[in-house]
Amino acid sequence: MSLAVVTGAGHGLGQETARLLAARGHSIVAVDIDGDSAIQVAKDVGGRGFACDVADRDAVRALAARVGPIDILVNNAGIWRFGPLLELSHADVMDVVNVNLLGTLWCVQAFVPGMAGRGGSVINLSSGAARMHSAGTGIYPTTKNAIEALTIQLAVELGPQGVRVNAVAPGSILTEATARILSDSDRAERERTIPRGRLGQPSDVAEAVAYLASDAADYVTGQILYVDGGLTSGRVTSR
Repeated sequence: MSLAVVTGAGHGLGQETARLLAARGHSIVAVDIDGDSAIQVAKDVGGRGFACDVADRDAVRALAARVGPIDILVNNAGIWRFGPLLELSHADVMDVVNVNLLGTLWCVQAFVPGMAGRGGSVINLSSGAARMHSAGTGIYPTTKNAIEALTIQLAVELGPQGVRVNAVAPGSILTEATARILSDSDRAERERTIPRGRLGQPSDVAEAVAYLASDAADYVTGQILYVDGGLTSGRVTSR
């Protein structure tokens, strides 16, 4: 049975991904800064749960030493601090960069050496925001662009060691967080512009991650898979 580490597994996309990977036969290590949520998700799927801030390089290394060799790493943990670029505080910029970009790198540095020679799969989480830039979204899109570049470079560097590296880029997904802030009219307006005609579900993203983690994707590396209902290809202007 392969062992999968999922960061940001306590809520939303990470939680759904952990549940789906467990259903597909993988043993799960659920990681989240909210340790109670990570432990609960792990309990639900028969895995192990840990509290860890991925922005803390030493904490990530200690976690990797505790967990041991793994087969799948899903770098899902991420945050945003929205606002105009000219008004972002130093703290907001560094928080987003440290979690989204550096947190991904620290997890790769800590967990991937145990994959070398055995093979493995790393799936990073990008975002549709890497392609569709909007005013007021802060440094978040920049970190997601950087994650895509990091994914491709890692795929080149780690390929000879048998490690595949890809990214999944969700579009507008109806998670617990987005459901709280979207009114019915906001949701209808968003759905009107998406070619597929609906908001995505966490399961849409989890299925993409599960594919990239599977043997079916053995010849797939260095790729960015957009799961966005076609939104980054173009907005629908009328229906």
